[in-house]
Amino acid sequence: MKVAIITSGGDSPGMNPLIRYLTRALIENGYEVLGYKNGYKGIYNRERHTLTYDNVAGLLKIGGTILGTSRFPEFKEDPSVREHVKNVLSEDGVDLLVVIGGDGSLRGAYDLQKLGVKCIVLPASIDNDMYGTDETLGMHTALTTIQDAVDKIKDTASSHDRTFIIEVMGHRSGFLAVNAAIATGAEGVFIPEVETDVEELAKRLRKRYEEGRRNSIIIVAEGKASAKEVADLLKSKNIGYDIRISVLGHIQRGGIPVFHDRLLAFRLAMGTLKALSQNVFNVLVGVKKGDIVFTPLEKAVKNRKTLSQFLINSVYTFKWED
Repeated sequence: MKVAIITSGGDSPGMNPLIRYLTRALIENGYEVLGYKNGYKGIYNRERHTLTYDNVAGLLKIGGTILGTSRFPEFKEDPSVREHVKNVLSEDGVDLLVVIGGDGSLRGAYDLQKLGVKCIVLPASIDNDMYGTDETLGMHTALTTIQDAVDKIKDTASSHDRTFIIEVMGHRSGFLAVNAAIATGAEGVFIPEVETDVEELAKRLRKRYEEGRRNSIIIVAEGKASAKEVADLLKSKNIGYDIRISVLGHIQRGGIPVFHDRLLAFRLAMGTLKALSQNVFNVLVGVKKGDIVFTPLEKAVKNRKTLSQFLINSVYTFKWED
């Protein structure tokens, strides 16, 4: 049986360890493994090579993805492109396509499933917003990166009596923003799921300034607003502090995968082998309450993962006084 692996969409820390674990596990169990470069685009362009023990060595501590990744809007928009991708996989003798990626990659796999291609999706997204799993690969490393950046920004904020508005990733979900705000002791957070009381926040910031607190930190999810928009809003409220912004951007996607993401990569690889041993295909392999679970691609595509009630309630704790 021949298995092909792609990494697709936005990269996330842990993709390389997953490629390593998965390739070696598949080879050990008698499968031939192909890697296509740059996601669905690489299949379309026939950019492939055989994956071996040797060419996946040393990947545990490397960020990014050796297979490369890309956005490929034509695949989503043009049925003939999807048909060509299906034909390439068939001509290359691929029995199963393993897609490592986020929500867009999941939808691509579902489209191929409808054309008769057997797929397994392994959730890799720093936003942790994919249905069918408690955790997505890369989320833990991204949060560690954000925490480190915010801690350093807080040092310079204290030196200049400033409020920093820090923008983090999260188009549809405030998962990164609210967890980062909790971990760094931020004074406020803006996320898509909850309306922030700007007047109440401004009042608290003004009080902190009058009490001589040396800094304030506000975390903003990019899907809710930009850091500049929040800064302009707070400037109009005369909070006292000098206001600066910092957009963390793609630094959140890079870096050496932390322990938890390496462990999750291993578990997803083992989950893929479990699915193969049970002849389970066209599923998202996830982890729920510590167990490997399989969610049909159609169900994973048609349902949206929402922020837990615990995290939503946590937003209201930021008004607690130090």
